[in-house]
Amino acid sequence: RALVDSGIPAEKIDGFVTPRRLGLIARGIPSRRPPRRDERRGPRVGAPESAIAGFLRASGLSSVQDCEVRALARGEFYFAVTEVAGADSACVLPEILVAAIADLPWPKSMRFPAAPLRWVRPITSVLCLFDGEVVPLKLGEVPVGRVTRGHRWLAPGEIRIQSPDQYLKRLKEAWVVLDKAEREGMIKKGLDDEAAKHGVRVKEDPDLLEEVSGLVEYPVVLSGAIEKEFMELPPEVLAAAMRAHQRYFSSLNADGSPAPRFLFVANNNARDGGKAIVAGNERVLSARLADARYFWDQDRKVRLRVRIGALKRRVYHEKLGSMYDKAERTGHLAYWLAADVPGADRDLALGAALLSKADLSTGMVGEFPELQGIMGSYYALADGEDPRVAQAIAEHYRPLGPDDTCPIAPESVVVALADKIDSLVAFFSIGEKPTGSGDPYALRRAALGVIRIILETDLRLPLKKAFRQAWQTPEIGNDPTEELLEFILDRLKVHLRDEGVRHDLIGAAFAAGGEREDDLVRLMARVRALESFLATDDGANLLIAYRRAANIVRIEEKRDGRRYDDRQPDFSPEKLREPEEGTLAVSLGATSSAPEVSGEDFAAAMAAMARLRRPVDDFFDKVTVNTEDADLRENRLRLLSRIRMTMNRVADFSKIEEGAKDSLASKTRHSGRSEAESRNP
Repeated sequence: RALVDSGIPAEKIDGFVTPRRLGLIARGIPSRRPPRRDERRGPRVGAPESAIAGFLRASGLSSVQDCEVRALARGEFYFAVTEVAGADSACVLPEILVAAIADLPWPKSMRFPAAPLRWVRPITSVLCLFDGEVVPLKLGEVPVGRVTRGHRWLAPGEIRIQSPDQYLKRLKEAWVVLDKAEREGMIKKGLDDEAAKHGVRVKEDPDLLEEVSGLVEYPVVLSGAIEKEFMELPPEVLAAAMRAHQRYFSSLNADGSPAPRFLFVANNNARDGGKAIVAGNERVLSARLADARYFWDQDRKVRLRVRIGALKRRVYHEKLGSMYDKAERTGHLAYWLAADVPGADRDLALGAALLSKADLSTGMVGEFPELQGIMGSYYALADGEDPRVAQAIAEHYRPLGPDDTCPIAPESVVVALADKIDSLVAFFSIGEKPTGSGDPYALRRAALGVIRIILETDLRLPLKKAFRQAWQTPEIGNDPTEELLEFILDRLKVHLRDEGVRHDLIGAAFAAGGEREDDLVRLMARVRALESFLATDDGANLLIAYRRAANIVRIEEKRDGRRYDDRQPDFSPEKLREPEEGTLAVSLGATSSAPEVSGEDFAAAMAAMARLRRPVDDFFDKVTVNTEDADLRENRLRLLSRIRMTMNRVADFSKIEEGAKDSLASKTRHSGRSEAESRNP
């Protein structure tokens, strides 16, 4: 951006990164920046002195006499005009580059003696060339020139560089693979080859692969053996000890069971083929696994139910009590939710919920926090708990992300929902809600988890009752039910975006009949039916007719300062003069009383709506709404209002966006007069 703003844009910029270097090669930069004229509009003539003074300071001017005054449509304004002379790019680049280096944002940064800026790590040198010549940069005592170094151990000497192509070539010769994607490919192939050599396969771990590819400059894959005594540990413990602390890859046997080998990536092509490196890593892993085995043995000496009391000493949130309070709330809610989950045992769900956080006080979870829930299930089984309880404990955090699976066992579904709904209700009730800049309590993830579990298990759960039940046991803060329903709707739109579901249809289905839909399964059935209906000619045309009717009523209500759907019956049959009025009234009555409109067969309900198309079209073709007869005008407006009320029983058609409507309407033809013609005699 700075190159473009300075008038010397590059034709192509390639970036690269290794653990020891960050860099870019910009090709096609002009040798000289052309002269240009910069203009900045300031405040209006006659504006307060403080505004004018601020503009002058920002523009580097001393008085308004240095500004131009120009007449615009909204008055006269000051303009600061600066003539920027042309210059060699080599003279412009230092300022651009120093600013780019200094402005790189780091989550954590540090100061170091050689330079006057904060950076993620000390900069030891800068190689900076333009057209083969060194570009001097003011970076304190950091050396700037044409010198770089190769691989830390395989080619540590200095390398003098004359050009970008030479830079790429010489570093490749010096055992540095600059391209991160190339390093990833080397690692993946090395993992597969090394695993095949020992008759095992690598456990897929894309995140670890990406991380490790950023930790080496020349990757070499090696493998080591795991002592037999440690293979008795749970597979998750083995994987966590290898992955979290050492960045090792796990391996599997042909049947999917853990294999007694680990694979890792070295940053060195050792002369002995890596034997010493492997031996050292085997010793380190043995020490890690010995610690894990100690925790495994010690934790099982205390029953999980005994550990529940220790949760009282763990603060969940200063306004929400301890982890013990959290577990109790989750238990009460799980007992209540179990009635809505087919096949769920209330007592087992309650027991699993109360035990779900107990493993937080174990040594294993203290060492490997990512194993919470999983270790609780192992300890529950060791205590003789029902396997369904153990499974629910293991799965109650799921889904942890968009790629994680949802629980399907009844008790697991109950506890997972109870845990997430309690978190949402508790934090919303005390005003701790996600913001645009942060979500410290992962409430968006919890909401998406609730949505996915309900939809993937086809669970008919009334969310409004569930939220209120969670809030009342015990009552915390303010009732967040309505606010949470809106939050769930927003998360549902995000969740379905990738599936191509239109967010406006979700909003229309959510507000059907003037009531907020809190059954997500029923909501999605309504959305799918609405989507199919609007894709037909009848649906697209009826939507246009609905818009016309709703707009006419809205405009006249605003003009008259009243509503035309404020009483029943909403229109007088004896005042229907035109045949088209009577036909429309009969069709509306038949549609309103059709059982499918008030039921859950939404496809049939849409078909019933489609029968309104011809009567509505005929009404707009033949009937004038704004007649001089005030009683007749009111009756016809009430008849139009009946169209709005009838269709809104199925979905709130007013929430369907104009763009979406137009895209549907473009495939259809709608006859009849314009809205203005319908309003005026």
